[in-house]
Amino acid sequence: MPVASLLPFTATPNRKSASPTSFRLTEKFILLLVFSGFITLCFGAIFFLPDSSKLLSGILAKIRKDHEKALIEAKDTLQKRPNEIKQDINSDKAKLVQNGQGKGAKADSLPFVQYVRPPGATGHEPADPDVKAKRAKIKEMMQFSWDNYKRYAWGSNELRPVSKQGHSSNLFGSLKGATIVDALDTLYIMEMYDEFEAATEWVEMNLDFNMNAEISVFEVNIRFVGGLLSAYYLSGKEVFRRKAVELGEKLLPAFKTPTGIPWALLNLKSGIGRNWPWASGGSSILAEYGTLHLEFMHLSELSGRPVFAEKVMNIRKVLNRLDKPQGLYPNYLNPNSGQWGQHHVSVGGLGDSFYEYLLKAWLMSDKTDEEGKKLYYDALQAIEKNLIRKSSGGLTYIAEWKGGLLEHKMGHLTCFAGGMIALGADGGPDDKTGHQMELAAEIARTCHESYARTSMKLGPEAFRFDGGVEAIATRQNEKYFILRPEVIETYMYMWRFTHDPKYRQWGWEAVQALEKYCRVEGGYSGVRDVYANTPNHDDVQQSFYLAETLKSEDHTLCRRRCGLSCQEWVIQCTCMI
Repeated sequence: MPVASLLPFTATPNRKSASPTSFRLTEKFILLLVFSGFITLCFGAIFFLPDSSKLLSGILAKIRKDHEKALIEAKDTLQKRPNEIKQDINSDKAKLVQNGQGKGAKADSLPFVQYVRPPGATGHEPADPDVKAKRAKIKEMMQFSWDNYKRYAWGSNELRPVSKQGHSSNLFGSLKGATIVDALDTLYIMEMYDEFEAATEWVEMNLDFNMNAEISVFEVNIRFVGGLLSAYYLSGKEVFRRKAVELGEKLLPAFKTPTGIPWALLNLKSGIGRNWPWASGGSSILAEYGTLHLEFMHLSELSGRPVFAEKVMNIRKVLNRLDKPQGLYPNYLNPNSGQWGQHHVSVGGLGDSFYEYLLKAWLMSDKTDEEGKKLYYDALQAIEKNLIRKSSGGLTYIAEWKGGLLEHKMGHLTCFAGGMIALGADGGPDDKTGHQMELAAEIARTCHESYARTSMKLGPEAFRFDGGVEAIATRQNEKYFILRPEVIETYMYMWRFTHDPKYRQWGWEAVQALEKYCRVEGGYSGVRDVYANTPNHDDVQQSFYLAETLKSEDHTLCRRRCGLSCQEWVIQCTCMI
């Protein structure tokens, strides 16, 4: 916001200025009258107010009493230890916020919710010494990532681990603290409670949404709203519920379109939205407007306000009215006309988490959301018929569809689909369960091959199946790795459902590659070319590395009784729980 400036007074042009020491006779007379009136008022206050002497003595006595009280309190405070003083300060801050005086506080407007902590988040250690040691290593990686973020970029959105400073993309505008909020649940699950408390204090005192900033609705929802909700469900701390609802309300103006399909970008102060300039015909993106459902349903539950659920259920109504080409969902939808844009279909970037949220909405509802279930399995059937192909070398992949023509390319983002299909396999028709588990295993193998065929054993952003090439990136702008979690997440689900040890082995190979090529003095960095022999770091430690990649690695190494249960927790698109 522009800052109001104090400017010096200047003489008006073409106007004579009088000397400040020369007054006309009439001006002197007026000044004398004002001065005389002031003197009369002062004497009147002294002689004519009732008990003026008592009133004056009473005021002086109160001042003396308050002064003595302040001296006693100061003396008591100085006798306390530093940590006791800090606790008192934090307690006073918490009371201030609880009373509605803190920044953005809305606790009084929220209904009472009886918090019941779901089971299975912490407290289970594997018995196998080898597995226990590997989990300890992953926790050390999380500790190293967090400590460096705190040392060099505390309060910034992300860390630049090579240059050792804060980093922020335009996805968040001037909103701060993405890594802190994104990593809350990982800190809690890994039992890093001191770090969790420090993050909680930052959220309570510094996370502010009252700003003139244009943000990505999708990114802020999955990282901030999702992070706050996860932290609330794990810890029961009211600050997370309150902040999540407050931010959810800030996002509601994004839905002010003729169809109710939200804008991609929103100014948090003005409520004005727009779409990405590069999106087909001013369209909204499937993976963005389709990845709000889980969080917004919970916002309604925790706030008692149905408006959040109404907004995302309306998105389903719009989609149900539309014809789908070959049963597929194009990535672009115009929020004004309610018509599809360019017919580009992808289970990777621009489309991915839409399909994931259909399945998880059904699971999150304790399998009562029959509409979500039908939408998911119908979409999966269309994907299998139109997009899934097998290479000459026997690798199953998910291609992209552009106006009826296939592009034989699969993105790293698409690799989440192996885990998704495995997660939903037992909910489909009985004769499809085994087939879907086989399909999930084939996709996991293909994604593993995309890692194994690079010099660094880390996967490229995209890989192709054409011109005699299989599971290899052929374009320079597809060879980078930015610490993404999708492949490891699929390993996690496949290990959970099959207990085939190869998935844990593949996950551990990824850990070793991260340590060898991505770890730098100030944290973990992505690399620009996974086929090179030495890493060229991009100098960004993504917030999702802490929130997703390391959490998925941790749970890939779990046996049945460690980590989160798939029957009791639903993991949303950024691996929030």
